[in-house]
Amino acid sequence: MKTVLVLNGPNLNLLGTREPAVYGSQTLADVEALSEAACKAHGLKLDFRQSNHEGVMIDAIQEAGRAQAAGTLIGVVLNAGAYTHTSVALMDAIKGSGVTLIELHISNVHAREAFRHHSYISPVAKAVMAGFGVKGYALAIGALAEITKPA
Repeated sequence: MKTVLVLNGPNLNLLGTREPAVYGSQTLADVEALSEAACKAHGLKLDFRQSNHEGVMIDAIQEAGRAQAAGTLIGVVLNAGAYTHTSVALMDAIKGSGVTLIELHISNVHAREAFRHHSYISPVAKAVMAGFGVKGYALAIGALAEITKPA
C-alpha cells in the first residue's frame, strides 16, 4: 500500500483555537481523521505530521522524495502555513527532492492580507488548493491519488 504524506507547518497545531473565524473550529486531530478516511477511500496509507520548525519540514520533504523515488509514496499534501510566504529553503527542498506535491491552504489566502498572496511553494507544486476549509485536505488527497494513477 502506497503512502501520502500530509505535512503541516507552523501554528497548525493550534487549529480549533487559533482564529476560528478564519480557520474553523476543527482541530488538527480532526484533520488527521479526515485525512485518514480520505486515504482509506483511495487505498492509501497516511503519514500525518506537523512541525513548527522549518528544518524538520525540509527533512520530511527530502525523505518523501526518497520514498517516492523508491515507489512507496505517491506524494505530499503540504500546508506550510506562514512558511509558504517566506521559505526559499522549503521551495528548494521540494524542487530538489522531485516529490509530487500539492500546496494546501485552509483559507483563501488571496482574499486575505497582501503578504499572503505570494507563495514560494506554488512554482514547485503540482497544484494549489485554497479556501475549502479543512475539507481541502480530503480533496487534495483525492486529487493526488488521481494525478499519480498509473496510465
